[in-house]
Amino acid sequence: MEFQMNSTVKFKHDTKLLKKAQQAKPQLLSQQIAPKRLVKIISDQHELFGYRAVPQSQEVAELDQLSFGKGDQIVLDLGDHQVGHFQVKINSQGSPMDAPLWLHIVFAESPAELGTIHEEYHGLLSSSWLAEEYLHLDVLPSVLKLPRRYACRYIMLEVMDTSPKWKAVFSEPLFIAESAVALKQVTSLNSGDVLLDRIDQVSCKTLHDCMQDVFEDGPKRDRRLWLGDLRLQALANYATFDNQQLVKRCLYLFGGLTTEDGRISANIFTQTDPIPDDTFLYDYSLFFISTLADYFAHYHDNETLQDLFPIAQQQIDQALRLVNQQGQVVLDSKWPIFIDWSQEFDKTTCAQAVTIYALKQFIELAKKMGLTTASYQTILAKLTKFAIEKLYNQQRGLFVSGDKQEINIASQVWMALAHVLPTTENHALMETTINDLFPVTGIATPYMYHHICAALFETQHETAAIKLIKSYWGKMLEYGADTFWEAFQPEKPAFSPYNSMAINSYCHAWSCTPAYLLRKYLSIEKDN
Repeated sequence: MEFQMNSTVKFKHDTKLLKKAQQAKPQLLSQQIAPKRLVKIISDQHELFGYRAVPQSQEVAELDQLSFGKGDQIVLDLGDHQVGHFQVKINSQGSPMDAPLWLHIVFAESPAELGTIHEEYHGLLSSSWLAEEYLHLDVLPSVLKLPRRYACRYIMLEVMDTSPKWKAVFSEPLFIAESAVALKQVTSLNSGDVLLDRIDQVSCKTLHDCMQDVFEDGPKRDRRLWLGDLRLQALANYATFDNQQLVKRCLYLFGGLTTEDGRISANIFTQTDPIPDDTFLYDYSLFFISTLADYFAHYHDNETLQDLFPIAQQQIDQALRLVNQQGQVVLDSKWPIFIDWSQEFDKTTCAQAVTIYALKQFIELAKKMGLTTASYQTILAKLTKFAIEKLYNQQRGLFVSGDKQEINIASQVWMALAHVLPTTENHALMETTINDLFPVTGIATPYMYHHICAALFETQHETAAIKLIKSYWGKMLEYGADTFWEAFQPEKPAFSPYNSMAINSYCHAWSCTPAYLLRKYLSIEKDN
């Protein structure tokens, strides 16, 4: 998907809504994390990304007994993924300092990031996202407290140079981890299945590390509030931490920063005063409706519904302008649809289904507001009629997409989630999908895998859904994940949407949803 640059778009700033967003801003909780061990990163072609961390013979408590000269390095292992700030005491050993300490510090979520740190970077995203610092310290001893926030498990301290007369000594390294929530707030899943319980734990940890001032997409890179991620994070949050204020804050931020014609940006920068990005995605805009509907269903917050319903209505009205006389959604190239990072499948039928999905939710919200919905019901019927008559191949029992009548998993999944077909036929749709289109290939993200699993659960294919959760998220665990990743294709494990594994995020919001899926649907399976 290409970068969007829409510099001429003008945004409104609704001070009333933005004030409510600010009032819901959390006070972050902090926890001091001491590194658990010293490790060495070694090349190992049996590992997924070619590197692994091997414990050193020395203990962290013995760090101050080691000295480091030019070219020496040590790697600290925090024992788990963390988000926050790092500090370390540094002293000199030997003759008086006759030159500054030139220090290189690298923060990594995976061993591979350290193994490849000195390789030339050719990724599509800015290399400034690579989490490393080069520092000169003129006077030692000193307590180095780095101002930037990092997401990492491993921290490499590399001495670029001192002088031949003295060496650097490190001691008392400390990581101050931050989140809006505490893991102890979550009740364990206790499914009776060891793998599912572990997947759930890592899902909760992933969500925890992404819950900061807002629901971030990834604490390593972007660090933004994305609407597609927010929708899934909010669902997982309701089932785990149940933090109402953070969801409310994010909804008000999007509601307070629409364009002059009412559209919502796909994401917001929140490091300073909130700034909407000039990127617009069709499905993400509609998911403002979904996120508001899910929020209201969980909290029954009438004030928030009253404040934000007009923004939701603007999103559906903008989308419905793309519906032609036949009831087909005809996408605008300036308002593309995301669905998944993969560009290997046609997404036009997904657009039709997402529109139906969000329109149904909007109609229910309109009813809660006491409004008449006849005009929306009419266009819903037209959209559904087109989907069934023009996109559903009755002979195959599957939906087609695009001019080439392509059949892909994503189309079936979104049509199933939108409940376009009657219940029995919807079940049959996913049954045929399992028989004809599994195993899943060509899907690049846990984001889309979530929707596949949700569609399976929604159509009473619990066994297949649980199998897919185990095989997909479980495979990331096999590869050493302690939080779940932004992108992962089991058939292409080293896939990166940015042409560089170094820039991938290994703790990413949209991968946290097993915590939601398992809590929502496992109980149904047990009750049956």
